[in-house]
This record gives sequence, C-alpha cells and structure tokens, in this order.
Amino acid sequence: MKKFWNWLRNDADGESELYLDGAIASETWWGDEVTPAAFQAELKQHTGDVTVWINSPGGDVFAAAQIYTMLRNHPGKVTVKIHGIAASAASVVAMAGDTTLISPVGMLMIHNPSTMAAGEKKDMEQAIAVLEEVKESILNAYAAKTGLSRNRLAKMMDAETWLNANEAMRLGFVDGILFAEDDPDKKPEEDEPEEEPEENPDEPEEEPEEEPDEPDKKEPPAQAYSRKQTMQSFLAKLGQSKSDRTVDAAQLRARLNLLKP
Repeated sequence: MKKFWNWLRNDADGESELYLDGAIASETWWGDEVTPAAFQAELKQHTGDVTVWINSPGGDVFAAAQIYTMLRNHPGKVTVKIHGIAASAASVVAMAGDTTLISPVGMLMIHNPSTMAAGEKKDMEQAIAVLEEVKESILNAYAAKTGLSRNRLAKMMDAETWLNANEAMRLGFVDGILFAEDDPDKKPEEDEPEEEPEENPDEPEEEPEEEPDEPDKKEPPAQAYSRKQTMQSFLAKLGQSKSDRTVDAAQLRARLNLLKP
C-alpha cells in the first residue's frame, strides 16, 4: 500500500509532525479503501499536538474529507502549515487546522469537484447530482474556516481561484503567514502613487525639430516582421548590388548558406 503521508515525532516536546506530500490517496479511485483507515490507525498513536505540513495538488475528495474529519476530531491541537501548495482536495485538509499557516511563497487553490461518468442520460444526471452534493460538503469546510458566505465561496470555486499567502490570509483561509513573527516591527513599505511630472507654465514649449524629407519607405511595423519578409529584403539587396539586377546562382547559394543557423 502506497502512503501519501509521513509521520515524524519530535522527542524534545513530544509533538508529532505529519508531512502530506503529493496526491492524496490517488489509489482510492481503484478501490484502495484501506488507505484512510490506515491513516486513522496511525493518527491514534499520536495523541498530543500535531503539526501537518501540506504540499499537495489534491486528489481523492472523499479521502481528503476523512482526513479533515480525523484531524478536527483529534484531541491535541492541530496546526496546519502550507509550505508549498494546498490545492483542490488538499485545501480541504488545510481547513482542519486549529491554526492554519502558509509560507509567504505558498499557494492555495479551490475549484469545483470533478469526476468521470459513462452511461445513458440518467447516469449523467446522477453524476451531476453527486458533484453538486460534493461541492456543498466542501463548502461546509471553507465556510466554517473563513466565515465567508457560501454564495461567494461557490463563485470562487466556479472560477478556480488561486490565492497567494496575503490573499489567503485576507479572506480567512489561513490564520497567519509563516516567519512573519520573526520581525513583528518590520512593515513592508507602502507603494507610492505614481506622480505626473510638473509642468512649468512660464517655460515655452519646445517645438519638435523637423526631420529632413526622405523618400517614402514602405517598411512594415516591427511586430509584422517575419522570416519570409527578411529573406525577401535580403534577396532584393543582393539583386540591387548588380548593375543588371541579377545574381549569379552560385554566388546566391554561397550567400544563402551564411543565413543558415
């Protein structure tokens, strides 16, 4: 059985650390129902405070729901630390923390659940109904943590919303940002508004210098240049170098070879 977690125990203070890396119980799609049960058996061996480190793109929503419930029911304090990404189903697990923190370079993503279905019309309708109920269950976790309205959260899921550390904290998905307490007195400099250069009304305006007349040039704009146009221009210049506007075939091949990378 492949695990999607790893337990470490800090003998100094008795606190346990859980590292949840990679996809969450991807094998449960193939009937590996024992995976969440094995997780619960190990969790029971760590009755004290637990720190859960998350770096996961998500995975099986039902396995994530079980982990969320187990952590919420844990007798010790649960601290969640997102040190990479907590996306999709992993974001549900992140909501289980009594305190949830995120790295200043971490990310959190929420979106609608998805599935695969086959069959006739009633099978498709049933799959849609299941997805709607799964979404409601996920909303329960987000709403309990953030305090945001279900309607607003549902729209964020519809749009597949990516949140950086500051935005995740502003919206209540996390309680703080890791390492911010290292220097609590240090505050980021506020962005200064861009100022327009002051105009001096007494100073006469400079008239633009007139450029000498030049013969009309029909050059395409820079963004319109292409390899074909460059080649045609090169061939035209080659032709103009001969008084009779012709180029010897051997000379042309030799010169074209210089263009090859």
